[in-house]
Amino acid sequence: MTGPYRPYPSYQDPTPWGAGLTVAIMVALLTAVAVYSFGAALAEVHPLLAVAVNLVAVGGAAPTAWRWRFAPVTRWVIGGGAAGVLLGWVVLLLGGSAA
Repeated sequence: MTGPYRPYPSYQDPTPWGAGLTVAIMVALLTAVAVYSFGAALAEVHPLLAVAVNLVAVGGAAPTAWRWRFAPVTRWVIGGGAAGVLLGWVVLLLGGSAA
């Protein structure tokens, strides 16, 4: 016996790629829209305010996300959130105003 939580060490649950990628994509899209919208609104007040708030938010969330990165369900949400933040930043930096 290898421990109280893994009585059968040779068995590993299959990775739910379809559901996991769907969750990651949805979270990435929602996060990208939120980061872009909030960043664009703050940039109208002052661009450095948008940068500062984004860095503080990511700096605050990063330690928790790092600890949860291997949890079976949470890893898909964390991955989608990270991709969404990066996508939102790229759109902000490229000046992606559609209006």
